[in-house]
Amino acid sequence: MDKGLFPVWTTIVGFFIGAAIGSFLNVVVYRLPRGLSIAEPKHSFCPRCKHQLGPADLIPIFSWAFQGGKCRHCRAPIAPRYMFVELVTGTLWGALWYQNLCIGEDPTKFVAYALFSAALVAAIFTDIAHYIIPDEVNAAMFVIGIGYNGALIAQNRPEAWTWGIPSAVAGALTGIGVLWGIAFLGRILFRKDAMGHGDIKMARGIGAVLFPMMAMTSFGLAVISGAVIGILALWLRVMMEKRKPKVEEAPEEEEEDYEPESIGSLIQCGIGYVLLMDIVGLIWPKVYEWWFKENPYAIEAVDEEENQVELTMIPFGPHLAVGALGAMLFWPTLEALILGYLRSVTKG
Repeated sequence: MDKGLFPVWTTIVGFFIGAAIGSFLNVVVYRLPRGLSIAEPKHSFCPRCKHQLGPADLIPIFSWAFQGGKCRHCRAPIAPRYMFVELVTGTLWGALWYQNLCIGEDPTKFVAYALFSAALVAAIFTDIAHYIIPDEVNAAMFVIGIGYNGALIAQNRPEAWTWGIPSAVAGALTGIGVLWGIAFLGRILFRKDAMGHGDIKMARGIGAVLFPMMAMTSFGLAVISGAVIGILALWLRVMMEKRKPKVEEAPEEEEEDYEPESIGSLIQCGIGYVLLMDIVGLIWPKVYEWWFKENPYAIEAVDEEENQVELTMIPFGPHLAVGALGAMLFWPTLEALILGYLRSVTKG
């Protein structure tokens, strides 16, 4: 007999709920980088003809597949990304449903991790498409972590506390410390911007949900992911260069003068992230403008065409998200490996 709250076959329920959430995430991925409201217009629309979509257009995964990846009204192609977001989110929710509700009995963790995985999916696809991780998404991760920690405290669970403070706070500080530290050292040693601010805020959210030890593990997985993709990209580039016919190279264009962020600005931003100025600033934009000297809702122009991102151009945010997802889904195995390694080192 199954140990968990629900039988294993209900995993499909988790999958379809997640796929429906993925449909909403497509709205987030499309609208936030363009400065559009999530709430208005209430109904989804075709990006090309702006026609309001009906129920037949909004069945997760199946609508895209049955319509051949085209709008039912104007027949314009619809990017595969819409189906992938729904499929990936559904798969993650199904896996978390199985782990926490079928073979486990932890609905609190399921709700927190499922919502967190949705935010990570939104971050992945937005960052790949536009090199942006919206502040709203990063703020959502942090809020999910605080809510999860609050629920654990209410249940008197020991994992709610780390170093004598709430684990979400300890994890958020860990995330900021690691990613901001990399940015600071990179700026000092190489005189270049070594880390995007969206990545630092994302690491804060990852730490708030996963807590310090799991968050640190996820950062390690992110580095491994980046290294593997980097090596693969280098190999592909070499192979493609070999196949290209040799042509006379055009003279290189002069690069624009590059001015890295000042150390003072980096320090001020780091303090702001610890004090949650960016999150408070989403509610009161004047606070954001006062601290960060910019409007939180100011947007850059985005390409309306779906970008074909090269492997060599993938930002670090998706690797952070992959690391966090890997830590969530495989934590018992990863924890056993880490503790086993630490025991062997201390004995040695």
